[in-house]
Amino acid sequence: MKKQTRRSFLKYSVLGGVGAVALPTLLPSQVWAADTKPNARLTMGFIGMGIQSRGLLQGFLGQATEVVAVCDVDTTRRENAKKTVDEHYAKKSGPAGTTSPSAGCAAYNDFRELIARKDIDAVCIATPDHWHALITLAALRAGKDVYCEKPLTHNIHEAIEVMKAVTDNQRVLQTGSMQRSSSEFRVACELVRNGVIGAVKSVECDFGPPPVPCDLPEEAMEPGLDWDRWVGPAPMRPYNSVLSPRGMHNHFPNWRNYSEFGGGMVCDWGAHHLDIAQWGLGMDASGPVQVLPPPAANDKRGAKLVYASGITVTHVSGFGVDFVGTEGRVRVNRGKFVFERDGKTIASYQGKADEVTSLDREVQTAQKEFLKDAKVKLYVSRNHISDFMNCVASRQQPITNAQIGGHTAICCHLMNLAYAHRQTIEWNPERLSFAKGSGDPKWLTRDYRSPWTV
Repeated sequence: MKKQTRRSFLKYSVLGGVGAVALPTLLPSQVWAADTKPNARLTMGFIGMGIQSRGLLQGFLGQATEVVAVCDVDTTRRENAKKTVDEHYAKKSGPAGTTSPSAGCAAYNDFRELIARKDIDAVCIATPDHWHALITLAALRAGKDVYCEKPLTHNIHEAIEVMKAVTDNQRVLQTGSMQRSSSEFRVACELVRNGVIGAVKSVECDFGPPPVPCDLPEEAMEPGLDWDRWVGPAPMRPYNSVLSPRGMHNHFPNWRNYSEFGGGMVCDWGAHHLDIAQWGLGMDASGPVQVLPPPAANDKRGAKLVYASGITVTHVSGFGVDFVGTEGRVRVNRGKFVFERDGKTIASYQGKADEVTSLDREVQTAQKEFLKDAKVKLYVSRNHISDFMNCVASRQQPITNAQIGGHTAICCHLMNLAYAHRQTIEWNPERLSFAKGSGDPKWLTRDYRSPWTV
């Protein structure tokens, strides 16, 4: 058998698509989770070190983890992340294993080098959306568990491949749809699932517009940025700081508004709120059977997901997620919760300065009065990162596992297809394919810039 070098692994692990090799980790998760742990600390690598990853990095550094590597195509962000990790461990003291390896945190430009390391158990991926699936698939096939930001993928084909790869490689994956780890969303969905608002008639979800093709002008290149690798599988275009900001920026970049790199607000906030709609409707393993375009040709809201039950989920400007039933209504957003039944407001907190109550009090009021004998109890997670860590140890599926994250991403992508093509789409949620002669198989995927492919 031909000896596999690091160079050959880097080439094969991603460019080989479905046939990529899965390498064992130095400390496989099944060993890490055993009764007698060789090392109680999970070794991790971080890929994509922008503003979202900075928050995730701090969250994971507070867990029983050992961050040994970071990766970014921008030198400034890469070196800043390495410095953050090294300084964190330099401040710690205690028994062996509570400090960083003597070599310090490694910093890579190429994610494949990080994934090729046998001493890394899990990776956290917070790149722009167009890179999510390629890096996730490479990590899964290399035996890593994965925490990947939402939306899980850039298109439907990628969602299907990621869900399959998690199963095939027996890995744990958590999607960063962390609203499920907040009590207001869980209680709202339990009220819906237990029929407290009667039969659900409709759901409305509030988020911004779909993406547009990128038309940004060329700017002078940012020093220290590997632009070819940033663009990766997307069509090559000139550098613009809107896509990859200069220096250590403190805002969420607008690459997400352009279809080559993201899915607009439909895949940004939509991946959060449509996820809660799926949860409340009990559709985590399924999805809509039809997608309707907005009423007018230029509308940027108004598309609908239609479920087999006849329930519609409509894209609007409104109040987070709004479940409307025959006997009541539940509206929920981050830090906001309103529950109405039989024409009366039972609980309400909207974060206004003059309110003399609190979110916790109002959520608990609804919970104690209407859910004390509930037959449907949803997964309880109080911290999204801790939930991932616990599941890596137990080998159970986390609260937003690959099947959940993948099906939510598909909902987002279907809605974007309705905006892009302005036609009704029939969908088979069991086969994950277009139905009744609608749609075009090409819409399920994208043209990948060589040599990248999924």
